[in-house]
This record gives sequence, structure tokens and C-alpha cells, in this order.
Amino acid sequence: MTKQASRFKLGRNSTSLALVFGILAAAGSAVAQSPDYKSPSPAFTEALAAFDAAWAADGLAFSAVTFTDGPGSGYGKYTATENNVFSAGETIALYAEPVGYAFDQSQDGYTYKLAASYRLMNTSGQVLSEQSDFAEFTGTTRSKQRQLSASLSFQFDGLPEGDYALEATFADQIGNQTAGFKLPFTIQAAN
Repeated sequence: MTKQASRFKLGRNSTSLALVFGILAAAGSAVAQSPDYKSPSPAFTEALAAFDAAWAADGLAFSAVTFTDGPGSGYGKYTATENNVFSAGETIALYAEPVGYAFDQSQDGYTYKLAASYRLMNTSGQVLSEQSDFAEFTGTTRSKQRQLSASLSFQFDGLPEGDYALEATFADQIGNQTAGFKLPFTIQAAN
């Protein structure tokens, strides 16, 4: 605007008017960048700080773990199986909600990063199949993402009828912690 104004011959009042409009535009811009909203109460802020401290102190754990009817579609969005009996060759899906994982803070926000490994075992503890770091759960968000869901699917072809256990271990790659769970299940003959 200043470059264009210098090309035209402006009177004394025009220059003052342009200066006033420039100041008002700058003030309007500052207001637009500071939204007006209700902030949380001090009690809420204190509770959130206590939750944050408990999250960090407790370490990696799980608030939910179950076999599911197909993959979960998001945090808390899953249908648990009625039992832990599967047909030979059937896809076995499970859902888990890890909690207590660490965050790495940067100017982009908060990053979390977990890797999952599994072991399939028979009743005597013999490992029949295993794979390390076969799934990764990672992200960066502006606030700490505490609603992480892990949906895992397995298909063990040729597994004979019997009782087994599926052990999953999650490694928090930022907090250098590990935690896991073991879910027993049964394979029955396909109908």
C-alpha cells in the first residue's frame, strides 16, 4: 500500500486517513489471532496436571485388552468376542489401549512411538511363531494424545486344534519401557 500511495499525489488529509486505516487493520489482525473462549477452571487445570503426573509415574500399561470381532475402528470402537474360541485358519483380531507411554515434545507438538511384537505359544510355553516390531503406533499432535488404540490381526494357517496363548509386547521407544499381555485362546476344527 505504501508503494502505491507514493505514486499518487495525496493531500494532507488523505495521508492521515491512510495511516488511521493502517493502524486499525493492524489492531484487527491482533484481535483475530487471539480467540475469545472460556478457559478451563483452576480445578480442571489442577486435575489435568495431576492426571499428567500419574500418567508419567505409572509407566506403560493397558486400560483394555480383548479379542474382537474384526479390527477396531478407533479408540473404544470395537466389539469384543463372546469367547476366545476360533476356527482353524480364522483371522484372530485383538484390541488394546496402551497408557502411560512417554512423549517427546518439540515445536511441532508431542510425539509418541510404540512398537508391537508378538509370540504364539502352546500350553507348555513352546514358542510356535514370533515377530519383533511387526506393528508401529506413532504420531505427533499439538496436545498429548492419550486415546491410543491398537488393533492387531493374526492369521495362523495350519494351527491344529488345541489351546494356545498369544503374547503381545509393546515397546515405548521414547520412554524406553515395555509392557505386554497374554491372551489364551482355543483353536477348534473348522465346520
